[in-house]
Amino acid sequence: GFIREAAPAAARPSRPVPSQRRHGRGAAARDRSAALPRAAARPRGAPGGGGRRPGAARRQLRAGPGGAPPPARGVLRAVVRALQGVGPGIRLAKVDATEEAELAQQFGVRGYPTIKFFRNGDKAAPREYTAGREADDIVSWLKKRTGPAATTLTDAAAAETLVDSSEVVVIGFFKDVTSDAAKEFLLAAESVDDIPFGISSSADVFSKYQLSQDGVVLFKKFDEGRNNFEGDLTKDNLLNFIKSNQLPLVIEFTEQTAPKIFGGEIKTHILLFLPKSVSDYEGKLDNFKTAAGNFKGKILFIFIDSDHSDNQRILEFFGLKKEECPAVRLITLEEEMTKYKPESDDLTADKIKEFCNKFLEGKIKPHLMSQDLPEDWDKQPVKVLVGKNFEEVAFDENKNVFVEFYAPWCGHCKQLAPIWDKLGETYRDHENIVIAKMDSTANEVEAVKIHSFPTLKFFPAGSGRNVIDYNGERTLEGFKKFLESGGQDGAAADDDLEDLETDEETDLEEGDDDEQKIQKDEL
Repeated sequence: GFIREAAPAAARPSRPVPSQRRHGRGAAARDRSAALPRAAARPRGAPGGGGRRPGAARRQLRAGPGGAPPPARGVLRAVVRALQGVGPGIRLAKVDATEEAELAQQFGVRGYPTIKFFRNGDKAAPREYTAGREADDIVSWLKKRTGPAATTLTDAAAAETLVDSSEVVVIGFFKDVTSDAAKEFLLAAESVDDIPFGISSSADVFSKYQLSQDGVVLFKKFDEGRNNFEGDLTKDNLLNFIKSNQLPLVIEFTEQTAPKIFGGEIKTHILLFLPKSVSDYEGKLDNFKTAAGNFKGKILFIFIDSDHSDNQRILEFFGLKKEECPAVRLITLEEEMTKYKPESDDLTADKIKEFCNKFLEGKIKPHLMSQDLPEDWDKQPVKVLVGKNFEEVAFDENKNVFVEFYAPWCGHCKQLAPIWDKLGETYRDHENIVIAKMDSTANEVEAVKIHSFPTLKFFPAGSGRNVIDYNGERTLEGFKKFLESGGQDGAAADDDLEDLETDEETDLEEGDDDEQKIQKDEL
């Protein structure tokens, strides 16, 4: 049984409000007061709001299907049609998780849509669906899960048919298919969902693909066309070989490629924002491809059509405007996503290689975005912070500074705005309390990492460089109690950390329609 758990758009449950914590100002802030881009890897989220993490960049920059839109009904109908010839054993079902809350809880449903595969009536450990959201992706995945891990190829014609059937195919050539090496190959085949595998002992097949002894070959319809495995033939070595060679040296970011890009093992990505309308488009892309060959397996090279409307939020996440493209940025997708910017705007292959080498050598500092400081930043009750003045204001030892980190398009932030303005009016003339806000989609600071919007943090006066995460009611009275208590009433206790970590992966979303449309923006 292949079950998709979903919630009607109008009935999405709100996620529980996570706990917050105290930490030194130099520590990374990981408040998740609203679900944010999982961009990974089941990606959900974006740099922002209504409750998404700037990590679905991580899970669409850890991505894949979780950050992609749910399969359309037409896709599911296509899957049903395609499976009609496979046999009676595969059935598709769906569950409205808002009506069947206990069932959703039983199977760990934490975001929509969630797709799980149940086999032989085993409810203890259903397999999570991890491939793409097109009909072909789902059908291939199901066939792989219900059939043999590798197709037996009895002759050259069967091998050729398999090679022609997919962008990437892996074939094991074993004169004895019961050998230890062949068993390791089959173990690897069982672990890979989105690539078809074949196995053959036929002399005809060996001859067709120029093999005289046992081996494994990855066939692909791009770049060099095939890669021959070298080294000790073990499951882990084979999986590493496949991961290193299954993607093109340079891959375009699209809804279809996002799961492969963000679900892969390479967590350092360099992105070329290149409008397809630009003069010398092919030349600039060729330079990027030339540089990519030097960093295979270390850095994933991705290009993005910066003219495409679907990609505008990605530009925003990197602080880029369309008129600034072509441009290059690099990002790491570890616990904290970190961005890097080349010193030069030169997009020659040599300059791109130089930038990547310096990054790998640890000689490049992270790029922190900042807007220009408005002349009237301190003229209103709520002070405006940007990257350039954050340290000076938030770290003022004589002031208690309460900051809202927000995204302009975040529905939760919009709801909070009038209350935050009233709070500013309340403390407008206070001698040592400052109410401030910062657009965290356009400004970044080293001392505080924002993972959801809105995030509220209190910087108490003194030299201790402490920050207290707010976990109270988001009301004027709640904020006033918090401030009058010196950041005690509404702050998280240290033992709330476990709750925070548990909630970190929750992605049940609320928000306006604009937020819910955004998927690839989750970089």
